[in-house]
Amino acid sequence: MTTRTQLGQSTCWVIKIGSALLTNDGRGLDIAAITGWVRQMATLRQQGVNIVLVSSGAVVEGVKRLGWTHRPHALYELQAAAAVGQMGLVQAYESCFQLHDLHTAQILLTHDDLSDRQRYLNARSTLRELLKLGVIPVINENDTVVTEEIRFGDNDTLAGLVCNLIEADLMVILTDQDGLFDKDPRRHSDASLINEAHAGDKKLETMADSGSDIGRGGMQTKLGAAALAARSGTATIIASGRIEKVLDQIAAGDEVGTLLIPGQETLAARKQWLAGHLQLSGQLILDAGAVKVLQESGGSLLAVGVKKVEGTFVRGDMVKCVDENGKEIASGLVNYSSEESSKIIGRPSAHIEEILGYVDEPELIHRDNLVLN
Repeated sequence: MTTRTQLGQSTCWVIKIGSALLTNDGRGLDIAAITGWVRQMATLRQQGVNIVLVSSGAVVEGVKRLGWTHRPHALYELQAAAAVGQMGLVQAYESCFQLHDLHTAQILLTHDDLSDRQRYLNARSTLRELLKLGVIPVINENDTVVTEEIRFGDNDTLAGLVCNLIEADLMVILTDQDGLFDKDPRRHSDASLINEAHAGDKKLETMADSGSDIGRGGMQTKLGAAALAARSGTATIIASGRIEKVLDQIAAGDEVGTLLIPGQETLAARKQWLAGHLQLSGQLILDAGAVKVLQESGGSLLAVGVKKVEGTFVRGDMVKCVDENGKEIASGLVNYSSEESSKIIGRPSAHIEEILGYVDEPELIHRDNLVLN
């Protein structure tokens, strides 16, 4: 079982901070609180932890800047508020992280970006590169362009999907509550904090509240996000952002908030998700050397080990990998289209840019996106 000490020592975190915390319950960005969380994240970075920050607060900050007295309901008004508020949110994070010599990067996502396989790979590659460079990606839903039908509905869900994207070890959801209680603590004085449970447990849903009017999400959406994250093996801790040095305490393995544990190990869960959610679009015929690398070392598939491309596919499609006798070896998300793949097969990765005029990835299929049969 995953322990708090193990999670505290893990090296890839997604941290989500809610609107009520960021804006001091709707009064505007709480710079003092943001400064404190950033200081803790900077300490984590010094300890070698990769961090992706999913931040709410743009709409609320926009409402304050525009002088509105309440959060609007019309989509176009929400989008206008988000556009205005996003400026303040980015400025706040940029200035706070610069105090610790850390660069930030703003990333705005919609549901389409993570449901479309090509955009999924593009977003994944960008995030991986930013983390490699030591940059802190600050992610928010692209409220200014989404429509009612496709928006995530809350940044908890977005955070859970980002965990799938980067195979995070831990998702920390900072909220204005101490964690998940067996009943609503605002209405029941005898409510007890749940220290640990399994993500996706249906019994937890009956204990969750419906949220506040500051943000879009409540405890229900946090449980849903934890279930989403768990499909890639990510554990979740829901804790109060108002606890002093809360991230430091989590890193130390202290019993803070509610820990939601996934049902499977990270690799097994992600592979199952990949295998179960994507349809095969084409086929790659591998030489004996490539087959051996995949089966014995679990490596990535390089273009040099592919002898033939069959079918028509685009970047992000799931393709089948077979040996020269037609035996199925693996399947995975391909980094190049069938047309591009046909040009680079049998050639070393170092020649891809020379052949195509650009390079997306050095691998035809990265090992993290490969499912062995």
